[in-house]
Amino acid sequence: MDTWDVRDWRLRVAELYREVRALSAPEQAHRRWIAGRDALLAGHAASPVPLGQRDGFRARVATYDPAYRFVVEVQPAPVHRREVPTPTDGLVPFERIGKVELPGLGTLDVWWLDSYGGGIFLPLRDGGAGAVTYGGGRYVLDTVKGADLGGTGRELVVDLNFSYQPSCAYSSEWVCPLPGSGNRLDAEVAVGELMPS
Repeated sequence: MDTWDVRDWRLRVAELYREVRALSAPEQAHRRWIAGRDALLAGHAASPVPLGQRDGFRARVATYDPAYRFVVEVQPAPVHRREVPTPTDGLVPFERIGKVELPGLGTLDVWWLDSYGGGIFLPLRDGGAGAVTYGGGRYVLDTVKGADLGGTGRELVVDLNFSYQPSCAYSSEWVCPLPGSGNRLDAEVAVGELMPS
């Protein structure tokens, strides 16, 4: 994997999410997302899935459940800076830009990647982490990498059916910022990408 592989990966992820946003039926968009991610994870040079595990790779993703799709306005929250230390990228700075309330589930902090390029970052660690979902948590939105479900103004589409494991879930060669205390839900969220069975 080299710089050009990573560039191509990001272009393909951004294109996949563009296709997902263009589809009016969330279930159809979810099927397109699963197929697109599986193809990238199984066959792309920048895939975090180890080479020996890529052949025929398919992520385990729950059936779409419309109860976990929210269109929510980002509400104000006290400014907070979080710096995540990584061995490869140094300190990765995030600024909390607000919070979203997910009815029946709780509140999640919304972050801005406060470095070159910027981007909205919405990670999630739910009550099933470590058993049903990846123990370190999952990502819902990571716009700097193209993972953006849309919205207008201060509204975001937060569809937990599109929650996915970060790269470090597949291989310890990857380092990922994981959810802090403001991005943890007590409830189990058994939609999106799940732990392999």
